[in-house]
Amino acid sequence: MQTHEIRNRFLNHFKNAGHTEVPSASLILDDPNLLFVNAGMVQFKPYFLGEAPPPYPTATSVQKCVRTGDIDEVGKTTRHNTFFQMAGNFSFGDYFKAGAIEHAWNLITSSVDDGGFGLDPDRIWTTVYLDDDEAIELWKKIAGLPDERIQRRDGRDNYWDMGVPGPGGPCSEIYYDRGSQFGKEGGPVVDEDRYLEIWNLVFMQDVRGEQSPKYGHKPIGTLPKKNIDTGMGVERVAYLLQGVDNVYETDLVRPVISKAEEMSGRRYGADHIDDVRFRVIADHARSGVMLIGDGVTPGNEGRGYVLRRLLRRIVRSVRLLGVDEPVLPEFAAVVRDAMGPSYPELVRDFDRISAVVKIEEDTFRATLTTGSRIFDLAASQTKDSGSRVLAGDKAFQLHDTYGFPIDLTLEMASEQGLQVDETRFRELMEEQRQRAKADAAARKTGHGDLSEYRKVLEQHGETQFLGYTDLQATARVIGLLVDGQPVAKVSAGQHAELVLDRTPFYAESGGQIADTGLLVGSGAEIQVDDVQKAVPGLFVHRVTVLSGEIGLDSEVTGSVDRDRRKSIARAHSATHLVHAAVRGAYGQRAAQAGSLNAPGRMRFDFTTPGSVSTDILTEVEEEVNDYLQTDVEVQTFTTTKAKALELGAVALFGEKYGDNVRVVDMGEYSRELCGGTHVDRIGQLGLVKLVTDSSIGSGVHRVEALVGSDALRYVRKEQLLVSQLADQLKVPSAELPGRIEGLLGRIKSAEKEIEQLRIAQVLQSAGDLAAKAQDLGGVRLVAERVPEGVDAGGLRALATDVRNRLGGGEAGVVALFAPAGDKVSFVVATTGGARDKGLAAGKLVSSFASAIDGRGGGKPDMAQGGGTKPAGIDDAIALLRKELDGA
Repeated sequence: MQTHEIRNRFLNHFKNAGHTEVPSASLILDDPNLLFVNAGMVQFKPYFLGEAPPPYPTATSVQKCVRTGDIDEVGKTTRHNTFFQMAGNFSFGDYFKAGAIEHAWNLITSSVDDGGFGLDPDRIWTTVYLDDDEAIELWKKIAGLPDERIQRRDGRDNYWDMGVPGPGGPCSEIYYDRGSQFGKEGGPVVDEDRYLEIWNLVFMQDVRGEQSPKYGHKPIGTLPKKNIDTGMGVERVAYLLQGVDNVYETDLVRPVISKAEEMSGRRYGADHIDDVRFRVIADHARSGVMLIGDGVTPGNEGRGYVLRRLLRRIVRSVRLLGVDEPVLPEFAAVVRDAMGPSYPELVRDFDRISAVVKIEEDTFRATLTTGSRIFDLAASQTKDSGSRVLAGDKAFQLHDTYGFPIDLTLEMASEQGLQVDETRFRELMEEQRQRAKADAAARKTGHGDLSEYRKVLEQHGETQFLGYTDLQATARVIGLLVDGQPVAKVSAGQHAELVLDRTPFYAESGGQIADTGLLVGSGAEIQVDDVQKAVPGLFVHRVTVLSGEIGLDSEVTGSVDRDRRKSIARAHSATHLVHAAVRGAYGQRAAQAGSLNAPGRMRFDFTTPGSVSTDILTEVEEEVNDYLQTDVEVQTFTTTKAKALELGAVALFGEKYGDNVRVVDMGEYSRELCGGTHVDRIGQLGLVKLVTDSSIGSGVHRVEALVGSDALRYVRKEQLLVSQLADQLKVPSAELPGRIEGLLGRIKSAEKEIEQLRIAQVLQSAGDLAAKAQDLGGVRLVAERVPEGVDAGGLRALATDVRNRLGGGEAGVVALFAPAGDKVSFVVATTGGARDKGLAAGKLVSSFASAIDGRGGGKPDMAQGGGTKPAGIDDAIALLRKELDGA
């Protein structure tokens, strides 16, 4: 049974049982606790937490998931995967344990002809939480399982929560016995390779506190409604039903391995080490393509760094299989063909996906070239020092700074007859890992106490937003809170949070900042400072009471700051037009990656695999302003998401949309799904002026613009500046670029001449320095501090000149130190006579480097390096004298 068929059977089974099918959410939902979506229930968290009423009593979905807890372990076994599909069914206060068990049992044991998976009931085992006697009785009653195939396990295995305070509950896991050839008898508690977990049924009934019941701590409460959250591993069921041994041999993953076999000429299954590489390629190719499909781009932190690691591990693994040609676009095409039937967006966006992986591979191949040169230098320094072990610090630097894989370092070291201090390398990697975990723990904040907001929502329903058409409206105060706690009234000078039954004030969302304004009523005047959605559907006004007193059930009139709202609307409409122009210039691969719409200004981030041309951005600006002249009417309407996409509306990566969506239509030029506020006609924007553009990460570019009168003021200011420069330089404005270029050229020439004079002056001091040579144990030593500002090249030239003046036949050592701010550079040079005495420049560095917190190395005749403690130069010279005096 093909994987796509398994997905369809799962969804159809639950749709036929009355569940609403919900599409998979993006892998990058806005959740501070998650780097990527890692479970099917994530998009339903607001319903489980009670933050919003569920729009359906039961649901089913197949969620794409990524877990990257330990990428380095992928490939070493057949069980680790970073990308997987989680099929789930969910009940929000509808059915509970009995329903979950019955639905699961019927699907997995019903015959293939009846729409099931046809698994042998006699090979199915289950586990339950230690004291969950109810689940045991239900498995016996519904499935007829005997006692010996139901095993109790503690919370570490059979209790589920999100890792932070919130909902949780005991769970029951379904296992399939693969047979004696896969391991020992005795059920899942004995061998989880033989007994393969395929489905986890979570009976969500508890509220956990700071300490998790997984580790024996008691829940702090009970949920108001008992819910069901299940997750079936689609890939695991696939390899059971396809008669293969693991996920890597299933229909959606094996094609990538086949492509790698074709490229390398090697065969999967013939060699364990090669098999690890094949599996890394197959797993990471799927994960990489799915992440890029959802808008992630390679970078140096967060999600982008994970993606970069995945893609670079593919390139490294392919290289170790003997393939030196570019490969990522070909692997991406295989993933597209395999996954496209279930995720058609991969086909639609493949040009962008392919461009991203190509750029990243080209960049990494260049990194490998640079890293190879750095490795060669490190290997040479290691040999010159007489060691056969490359320092773990150097291997870590290659890995961390230059992205050079440790496996490649080990391979190249072996080729040069060197070992690598892997113990030290692993220590440094673990330190980095612990720092990353600490950072992640600091970000993992859990879910604050939103109970009072939820009470308001449950009692009064969602806030009615009037602000698309009305900037002033009367409303009733239905919630009043101070520091998150309900109060009956607030008075002058107090800050509070106020909830209205309806409001003209826009709450911050979708990149658009919130409205501000005034509330007046019941003898009070209240300033609205901000508006946020504390829980979905509830607009919370953060206010300052200017005068009077206001209480619950008071009637107020809200007035939005009209000029500010119009200015924000102009900025938001400009963002849509700039987005359309950027997509026109760069194609669909230029996807929006963030925005900010504030009064009179906008910021727009977009992904693009290549560099961004200033000329193209100029064309974008001109195109947008030309389109403003058409003064097209801006229309908004609500329709189904499917219909909106059919009409060509652009949906943004990472945004969560309902079945019905709001479309903002600015003619054929721009059509987007958007809940923000906009102008009535595009001519009202007046002028859009791009003022800055910059790269904010690998593959992510940012443009900022001013709109309307703000743009006009900027242009006038620029014109005044140009006029003043033209007056000062006595040239027409049009000739300014040429005149400034000429002045800069003259300044550069003067600076170069000054530098040459300075170097000549330094070199002239070689004779004076040589005359200061001291005899230490038969070795003439020149160890001096040179004037601040001498660069590395000048320092080498000076040291060489001094050494030559000492004479090659005599034993002589030159050590020169050049401070520069809070750093110091140094050069050590030896004469032939000194080297005959066994004095090598590279080895002498170690005698004094600690005094300046430095490091360095080189060949026997010359070594160089630097430090971060210029104040230690005198101590370094003293240590070197001591070293030579005792030589």
